[in-house]
Amino acid sequence: MKVMKIVILAPLSLFLFAISSPVFAQQGARKFELQPISPKFSTLIPPNAKLETVATGFGFTEGPVWDPAGFLYVSDEETNKIFRVDLRDGRKEELISLGDPDGNTYDRHGRLIDCASVLRAIIAVSKDGKYKILADRFEGKKFNSPNDVIVGPDGALYFTDPTLDLPKGQNQELPFQGVFRLDKNGNVRLLTKELTQPNGLAFSPDGKKFYVDDSEQRNIRVYDVASDGSLTNGRIFGEEPGEKNDGVPDGIKVDRDGNLFVTGPKGIWVWSPDGTHLGTIAMPEQPVNLTWGGEDLHTLYITATTSVYRLQTTTHGFVSH
Repeated sequence: MKVMKIVILAPLSLFLFAISSPVFAQQGARKFELQPISPKFSTLIPPNAKLETVATGFGFTEGPVWDPAGFLYVSDEETNKIFRVDLRDGRKEELISLGDPDGNTYDRHGRLIDCASVLRAIIAVSKDGKYKILADRFEGKKFNSPNDVIVGPDGALYFTDPTLDLPKGQNQELPFQGVFRLDKNGNVRLLTKELTQPNGLAFSPDGKKFYVDDSEQRNIRVYDVASDGSLTNGRIFGEEPGEKNDGVPDGIKVDRDGNLFVTGPKGIWVWSPDGTHLGTIAMPEQPVNLTWGGEDLHTLYITATTSVYRLQTTTHGFVSH
């Protein structure tokens, strides 16, 4: 197993940095700054908000999940581990060593669900660091490299499957990059295959709209959701253009009013439910994912390259599970 990590995962991490979530040669030139475009932006994030560092010294952070017990689960795609990070002092405790873990969520049973890129699977990770594969194939063919996962209003798991982290030397078996639904019985259903590199995803608070971004196209799409979870009427919700190394649309979270917080070029882009770009939270390191936490879900926890950050907001986050 260790030999396989050395042979496969080191090049994979370089691929990840170059394509999925670019790292910047001059990170030091960046700084935290609130950049409002609309007055509404300042009603969601106070103008005097301060960015705090929760923990640092990671290789490449992803998949934050907040737990009321006072910690975050954080994937580190470079060291190939999922950590439990204490929110009081930033202390890191290894939960599991796993090839290229990515997006995470809690399901309705309180299990930690992870997108395991090297396993090309959706897995459930127990508190003692063991895992169970929930799904790794569609119609007999292996997934590409599951990237992000959320719980839908129906309790099913919804996840994206781009080729961004397809292990080096392995073949793509599915002829598309899809968005899938995994139900409690283990049934996998394809929802859409029209995106080129689907990444972050989220439901609106009322469960009637489904958002997914495309890292290659640098846009966010929105769909109408039917009662059985199927998607219709796909259209462009917003665009996040930027230079080659500015970062791309990745993680998505919504607040209780339906505003979107989407990682993108140079920070976190905040969008109103009607697709208006309200402003950007510029970050000192490129963020790739985020989650709500804290009392009343006022706190935004952000995984950004080597660090995990915390930002107090005045809005209330929405968590579907």
